[in-house]
Amino acid sequence: ILSPGFLSVQSITSMFTLASELGIIAIGVSLLMMSGEFDLSVGAVFALSTLIFVRTANAGVHPIIAFLLTLGACALIGFVNGFITIRAGIPSFISTLGAMMFWRGVLLYATGGFPVSYEADRRILFFLGGRIYEMLRATGIWFILLTILFNWILKTTRYGNWVLATGGNREAARAAGVNVNKVKVRNFMLCSLLAGLSGTTNLARYLISQPMLGSGMELEAVAASVIGGNLLTGGYGSIMGTFIGALLMGMIRTGLVSIGVAPYLYTAFTGIILVVSVVVNMTVIKRRVGR
Repeated sequence: ILSPGFLSVQSITSMFTLASELGIIAIGVSLLMMSGEFDLSVGAVFALSTLIFVRTANAGVHPIIAFLLTLGACALIGFVNGFITIRAGIPSFISTLGAMMFWRGVLLYATGGFPVSYEADRRILFFLGGRIYEMLRATGIWFILLTILFNWILKTTRYGNWVLATGGNREAARAAGVNVNKVKVRNFMLCSLLAGLSGTTNLARYLISQPMLGSGMELEAVAASVIGGNLLTGGYGSIMGTFIGALLMGMIRTGLVSIGVAPYLYTAFTGIILVVSVVVNMTVIKRRVGR
């Protein structure tokens, strides 16, 4: 309403690109939340993936191999997060908070606090995040395909049932034969892998790796997931809801910029929306339980 140009093609495609980078991460965060865990390191993994890709490709490794190595490294980080959380029996909030601080420190040390430019073959980057039309990039295609894939997995496969059962009632799921620890570790790996994939699409846009890239993105991903109806307590969720939540987050960011609001206030609006979403979420749950 306040911005006449908000519904322009350029504005809409820009909004969808922003939403897609966040949404790819939010899909992984949602799956992990459904199984009853959190990952606060996805923002750092998002940035770390760009550095791994840049350094390996610049060193002469074929960009496709560099891309696969990057995803493998991110999945390994997720495995470590899950392993420590399960084996040590500590809350994932703490283990992944420590991982976030560790990898952010590694990024700052490895780069000296300065951006690192990508200087290798750029052809693969077009398939990751190249411009398709106006401000719409391949990132949006990845987001749509991943939404369809994981929505199908959640709704129609045994693994989807295992994820929801693990988050809903771990002991009942274990009694039914579900290996809840394996489900959680796999979701930690998927979460980090998708964060890494999103990071490589961002690299395709800017061609640089920045050590502070993705700061705060972990909370935005949680916000998008909660807005989409995913329970913080686990056991219930929707990938399509996450898709819509990410779109709303992108819409808010684009809308604030288009009406001239300082971009720093986006974080404040995100905080307000997160709290309101959780309140609404819990109210609906209490009413359903009451019935």
